[in-house]
Amino acid sequence: MTPDRFFTLMLLLESRDGATTQELASALGVSLRTITRDLNWLRDAGLPVTAHRGRLGGVTMLPGSGLDLTRLTPGERDHLSLIGLDEKQRAELDASVESRRALAKIAATRSRRADELLPLTDVVHVDSRPWLHTRASGTSPASLLGSVRRGRQLRIVYDSPRESCPRDLVVDPYGLFAKAGIWYLVADCARVPRMYRLERITTWKEVDQPRRIRANQSLATVAAALVEQWAHNHPIEVSATVDQAQIERAQRIFGLRLVRDDDEESATGHKVTIRFQRLEDVRALLPFGSAITVHGPAEVTAHLRALATNLAHHYA
Repeated sequence: MTPDRFFTLMLLLESRDGATTQELASALGVSLRTITRDLNWLRDAGLPVTAHRGRLGGVTMLPGSGLDLTRLTPGERDHLSLIGLDEKQRAELDASVESRRALAKIAATRSRRADELLPLTDVVHVDSRPWLHTRASGTSPASLLGSVRRGRQLRIVYDSPRESCPRDLVVDPYGLFAKAGIWYLVADCARVPRMYRLERITTWKEVDQPRRIRANQSLATVAAALVEQWAHNHPIEVSATVDQAQIERAQRIFGLRLVRDDDEESATGHKVTIRFQRLEDVRALLPFGSAITVHGPAEVTAHLRALATNLAHHYA
């Protein structure tokens, strides 16, 4: 069980008289098998979690045995709902002070016996930033947070690398989304959902109009749909062979975009399919040199040949 899911589950059990496993699974966004395993983990850890079958049954925790939320201010409870953020991301939202104060209050509710397990915060540290990631410039999450929470439209100037000049847009924000250490503004633009990288928002201002988001949609559902769309919307499929010594590196860089053909493996190389969104994106294959041999389509091999020729001429 991850630390953030453990904490969220504890809050859910403490704040309700009872909940079904299906309700808990839906609230946490996990399967029934996972929530059952989590509940067993809590029981094994010595927490008095009970489950009763039947129409009026459910999962409960004995009163006074969980988290004491009565000592928290409304602001502290609000900041503790920022699930999955590490200390750096909380600081970027100006949330680190209240978060630390709330966690300190909860940690002080029970004194640890000698035979108890060490607190999770002592043995688990989360750093969600990607490796070798430089400090982002542009709009900060904290500066946008107030306008987003007021539910207002925003006028932003967005400098996309795919456009020749920055665009002036009016968007209806769902909220802020952190993915792999990068902050995004998730918003509808002309009723179409988009993710805008905060470091590319050069200027912005609040519009005196309430946001108009689509019915039955939330920040979580829209962000999940956009991530799913990005992961699978890659129309160019490149057939290639990757040398044995470079297959792990290729999988690390291309992730889900690389699919191995287990029926076409040899001692020297792996037959793979690598998906790209645009033809220009195939330049990501150049750093592999001859360790990746592209078989098709023809437009990809021609584009790689042109890129390699231009590079050779540059250094001739």
